[in-house]
Amino acid sequence: MIDYLVVMKKTVNLTAAGKADLEKELADLIAQRPAIAERIATARAFGDLSENQEYTDARAEQKNVENRIIEIEDILKNAVLIKAPRANDAIAMGATVVIDMGGKEFTYTIVGPVEANPLEGKISHESPIGKELMGRKAGEEFDFNGKKVKIKSL
Repeated sequence: MIDYLVVMKKTVNLTAAGKADLEKELADLIAQRPAIAERIATARAFGDLSENQEYTDARAEQKNVENRIIEIEDILKNAVLIKAPRANDAIAMGATVVIDMGGKEFTYTIVGPVEANPLEGKISHESPIGKELMGRKAGEEFDFNGKKVKIKSL
């Protein structure tokens, strides 16, 4: 079986914190290489590789780690740092926005898709709400999915 890894060719927007997180993850993954190689060598010593689950698991882990290393290196190679806009500017990538949506308050930081994690309050500028927010200013109101949204602050 042949696996193919899709390598990105376009620029990737990252905040400084997002870049630092990826660099730390890359260092951690690279540090795992010797331990994985040791697991493979130990499992190989058990004999018949066709029925050796330890060997199969170690090789699968090695494949996952190596693919993630390649992915992170590609992201970092194509990274463009996002600078947070100044207060009172229009919403752009890097901005942290407080909105009121249907009576509930949310705080979001607008980031690129690689960094997006709604559970951490990081939304992509390509997401539906991210697209609606881009270019707007504090105090503006608009409808989103049938709810009134008011931008409280930047």
